[in-house]
Amino acid sequence: MSSVLWKNIWLLMGAALLGECLEFTINIVLARELGETGLGLYMSILPVIMFLAVIAGLELPASLSKATAEKDPIYHRSILQHTFYFASGFTIVCLAVGTLIFPLLPVFNDYHPLLSYLLLLLVPITSFSSVARGYFMGAKYMGKIAAANVLQRVTQLVLLVIVFRFFHVETEAAILLSLVTLIASELAVCMYLLPACLRRLRQMKQKPRKPIEKKSVLRLLLSVSLPATGLRIFHAASFAVKPFLIKAALVQAGVGGEMAVVQYGKLAGVAFTIGFFPAFIAHSLLLVLIPAVSEAYAKKEIHQLETMLRRMAVFTLIYSVPAVCLFFFFADELTGLFFEESPASVYLQLLTPYFFFHFFVIPMQAFLIGLGLVTDAFVHSVWSTSVSFLLMYVLGSMPDLRMDGVILGMNTGVVLLAGLHAATIRNRLQEPIGWKLREI
Repeated sequence: MSSVLWKNIWLLMGAALLGECLEFTINIVLARELGETGLGLYMSILPVIMFLAVIAGLELPASLSKATAEKDPIYHRSILQHTFYFASGFTIVCLAVGTLIFPLLPVFNDYHPLLSYLLLLLVPITSFSSVARGYFMGAKYMGKIAAANVLQRVTQLVLLVIVFRFFHVETEAAILLSLVTLIASELAVCMYLLPACLRRLRQMKQKPRKPIEKKSVLRLLLSVSLPATGLRIFHAASFAVKPFLIKAALVQAGVGGEMAVVQYGKLAGVAFTIGFFPAFIAHSLLLVLIPAVSEAYAKKEIHQLETMLRRMAVFTLIYSVPAVCLFFFFADELTGLFFEESPASVYLQLLTPYFFFHFFVIPMQAFLIGLGLVTDAFVHSVWSTSVSFLLMYVLGSMPDLRMDGVILGMNTGVVLLAGLHAATIRNRLQEPIGWKLREI
């Protein structure tokens, strides 16, 4: 990998490390202020919010990044213009559908009545910030992406501290205010990235440029966006279903309904928060690898792709092994930052295989996107999630296993997913050099 690529990786990693430290602090604040039941409700609605963000963003960061990296800069202005028009139309449709459907969804019954309307604000915010993210990623302006990631966490943490310092409300209102801070942080990112992107658009007007037909740009974007969005929707949907599946399995095993919520809150709010902490490195690799792999694949540079794959694997191994060892041997101390004598310490230890393979899955998804194998990634996710959910429910329903059985199912699913991703990437790289460059 080139020095510029490594520079971008280290830049994003530094920003992501700071962001994860802030996220860690945010979850500690939420755990202490919302309590066990409140944290469980907060974590239960979070997947629904992520699901909405996935639909509104239409995976434009990945598709626009890939398109920008593959095409000559003279086409960038036309690509960006058409993408903004497309995002505007899609936002209007999403708002109209959301206004009709949100009040009817039973998932909001346990929350403040204003929550469903509040979430509609996420649609335009996510849509337009996704366009800006995609352009800066593809044009390799990673400093903007790094700054945006830090800005989001800083804004959320500051607002949370202010809210809980000056407002003393019931759990329902506290959850709503916590989600307001989350949406406000997304708005701050949009207001930072969008004007910068529009300035770049005006600057490109003064440089040599060539237009591209609207249909060609949409075809270029949707060839990645549709399968990638399908993949993200499936992930988001499965993530949204997971809390209810886990709670149903625990209740079936004899755990009380409220206790099941508490246990899931500790699994998602404590064990996941700690275990996913090092994933900022994997996400930094993903952001850099999507345009890099796309560009190398478009130029048929097989040796460079193989080199990137090997170095990605070695780099991931170097940080993932110490990380999971830390989780396993210091689980009590780490989970004690949230709750004293928490069963989440056992959850964290049992989840070490899940986190280890997850760190490999993320950058491998970047390779699949860059190599035009998003559909394969979707199929892999369907198979692995189906197996995982089946085992989670069957094993989690056993009185002798309960949450341990749920975690065993999760571990099995991520191992299967990592294996499928790795086999598909190797198979594509070993194909004869007969790849055809895509024409506009």
